[in-house]
Amino acid sequence: MNGIANNIVSEKWVGSRKSEWIRLNVGGHHFLTTRTTLCRDPKSFFFRLCQEDNNLASDKDETGAFMIDRDPTYFSPILNFLRHSKLVIDKNLAEEGILEEAEFYNITELIQLIRDKIRLRDEVPQKESRKQVYRVLQCHEDELTQMVSTMSDGWKFEQLINVGSQYSYGNEDHSEFLCVVSRECDKRERETEPTDRAKVLQQKGLRM
Repeated sequence: MNGIANNIVSEKWVGSRKSEWIRLNVGGHHFLTTRTTLCRDPKSFFFRLCQEDNNLASDKDETGAFMIDRDPTYFSPILNFLRHSKLVIDKNLAEEGILEEAEFYNITELIQLIRDKIRLRDEVPQKESRKQVYRVLQCHEDELTQMVSTMSDGWKFEQLINVGSQYSYGNEDHSEFLCVVSRECDKRERETEPTDRAKVLQQKGLRM
């Protein structure tokens, strides 16, 4: 009698253990995972699929796997995210494809993660297409205020370099300055080179 009881307990334990494993047939490719993994997001398609009273129209194939008519290529990143909470994408896979699957399965955390990844990816080319252009303007002391106040077209003041006087008389009225200004522009724009005299004064200012 005890042997029969032990067999019944054993069969229940095995049956319970087997029920933890779930087979999925995604577009003809089989995936094996656990109920715990699939039920991680209570709002997801998989959580509803694992419920006994689910109303999802999902048939089973001859192996007992749930049949899901989706692209299996993009399913591995979905399943792995549910397993270890990390998004690992093969370099040959497009983020948009994975986002499409994440939205279909309604995995909320993954949807936001991929959207952020796509946004950051798309911002990089825009940043790389911009460059900071610098110009060195030569001016006298009495011209500084007017020059700075009339800067336009995105130019902004960066640095002021006193290069002294081009004369040796020590007259302050002849003091010269280099005004360094900058502007962010598209790399396709042609950069305006400073004059030869400005270059000479700039080198002189750096040596002082």
